[in-house]
Amino acid sequence: MNQLFIICVFIIFCRVYAFSISKRINRIHRIEMLMTPVGGSNVALITPMKLNGDIDFKTLENLLEWHFEEGTEGIVLLGTTGEAQTINMAERSDIIKKAVSVIGGKIPIIVGTGAVNPLNVLQLTENAKQCGADASLIVTPFYVKPPQRALIKHYNTIADKVDLPMILYNCPGRTGVDMDIDTISKLSRHQNIIGIKDASGDLKRVSELRLHCEEYFLLYGGDDDIGCDFVMMGGDGVISVTANVFPKLESQMLKYAKLRYYENAKKINSELMPLHKSLFLESNPIPVKRALNMIGKIESGIRPPLTHLDAKHYIKLKSSISQLLK
Repeated sequence: MNQLFIICVFIIFCRVYAFSISKRINRIHRIEMLMTPVGGSNVALITPMKLNGDIDFKTLENLLEWHFEEGTEGIVLLGTTGEAQTINMAERSDIIKKAVSVIGGKIPIIVGTGAVNPLNVLQLTENAKQCGADASLIVTPFYVKPPQRALIKHYNTIADKVDLPMILYNCPGRTGVDMDIDTISKLSRHQNIIGIKDASGDLKRVSELRLHCEEYFLLYGGDDDIGCDFVMMGGDGVISVTANVFPKLESQMLKYAKLRYYENAKKINSELMPLHKSLFLESNPIPVKRALNMIGKIESGIRPPLTHLDAKHYIKLKSSISQLLK
């Protein structure tokens, strides 16, 4: 009887262990076979527009090639910085396809597919997959303030129905809802949910998420002013607005932070800090579009309800850029 019990326990242990190993191998396999995100500097790319508001696809191509040359590790399209809420489905498809044609297979292409209505999220995420994206970035449903159990159901449902690696996006300052550690931990167990962009501003979360989430779950900072600290404390990378303007410096800084060359990372971060701050003088992406226009990368097109940078901020933004160009 005792031998039978020991054999049964051993069989159960072997099955649980085999399942764990299989899950781990499957995650590694995804990273090897697809251009799924692996950390580093991921630019929250602006959507370049002409003065009349039309998408400027030639400039988009130039920006994508520039980021590849400058060492950016990931491209995030159609997020807040990309003015996703004012871009229609046909334009979205064209933007994603353009990115795939220019840098597909070279840099992971992550597409923002968040919305309030889950049916819209499914449609946007499936569209991103069909157009060739490598992953989705899905913000918590904004304004409606769903409870934690509803967030778990929401994300698991999307991950079940669309076979595309997903990065969660927690941004309580814009959405009005904050995913807690337990919620993120539970979601990290889903095979298709590979990471989170945390823009809560709470650096204590890094160690807590490392402790409670799956081993290969990616942690991205979402605030440039603490992005370097986020990585030095154990994060994998940053989804960065600053990287739009100085991609090479952002990439170098985060590489130093990951390699634990902390003094080197802090030095670059200190140089970038005035720009980190200046890019949020008004609502994103108003300042960053003006900054890119200042350095000759884009025209100054931006869509309502946003508008151009207030003239009172112009000198401060220009000064923060000039310091870095010296």
